[in-house]
Amino acid sequence: MSYYDFLFVIEVLVGGLLSGVMYSLVAIGFVLIYKTSGVLNFAQGSMVLFAALTFVSLVERGIPFALSLLITFAVMVALGFTIERTVLRPLVNRSPMTLFMATLGLSYIIEGAAQLIWGTQVHGLDLGIDDTPFEVGGILISSFDLLAAAIAAAMVAGLSAFFYWTRIGLAFRAVADDQFAALAVGLRLPRIWGTVWTAAGFVALVAGLLWGARLGVQFSLSLIVLKALPVLVLGGFDSILGAIVGGLIIGASEKLAEVYLGPFVGGGIEGWFAYALALVVLLVRPSGLFGQKTVERV
Repeated sequence: MSYYDFLFVIEVLVGGLLSGVMYSLVAIGFVLIYKTSGVLNFAQGSMVLFAALTFVSLVERGIPFALSLLITFAVMVALGFTIERTVLRPLVNRSPMTLFMATLGLSYIIEGAAQLIWGTQVHGLDLGIDDTPFEVGGILISSFDLLAAAIAAAMVAGLSAFFYWTRIGLAFRAVADDQFAALAVGLRLPRIWGTVWTAAGFVALVAGLLWGARLGVQFSLSLIVLKALPVLVLGGFDSILGAIVGGLIIGASEKLAEVYLGPFVGGGIEGWFAYALALVVLLVRPSGLFGQKTVERV
């Protein structure tokens, strides 16, 4: 391999890792809710769309950037809290399939509400981030991808620190380990679940702004949830560390597969390679790389 080929491999790898951090950000929204309540929130993608659409619509109506961000944050916090209070709290202790179908229905309701409130047109979202690539040691790196990955990484690090080093985070972990034991020591589960859904709304806001700026604010943005599923399968549905590592692996592997395997299969491998990798992981380790193995008594 020549020096230039080596630089090209590194460039592709770096681009994949930067995308992987963005995938991790979306996946963490799933992990927060699943870890504390056992609910696979399929509405997370619609929450990402709703956040991006609300923000860009406010900006286009002449509201200052900072104020639009603050209003959108308040809207997403209220949305997360309302979902937990009105839909999922009455379904506590129901089967996982019931809870999954509830969030699937919520996904369509949120998308319909976004269409009713803000319309169906596609919006461009400019966060003021220059996308001119720059060179480091012969490697071209997108300025936007680097800054977006830095923001996502800071968000991931902040959530991880919050989860592991604060009293509320300790309560989250206690509920995730054993809800009945958490109740026995006086933890108020409804308050914790409400806080988790509020945090998920905040994650959706950050993810919506970053992905909206990259792809444009359109209704297909809600499908970003599908890119998070292989990350969760690979890393584990109940592991923040798994969401981080899984996102990096998926981002890097799909870029490398597109460049080096795509020519042999006619291209387009980037769109489905992550799912093939997730299927292999399911066959070998169903709980993921960092997920807790389920132990059933017989």
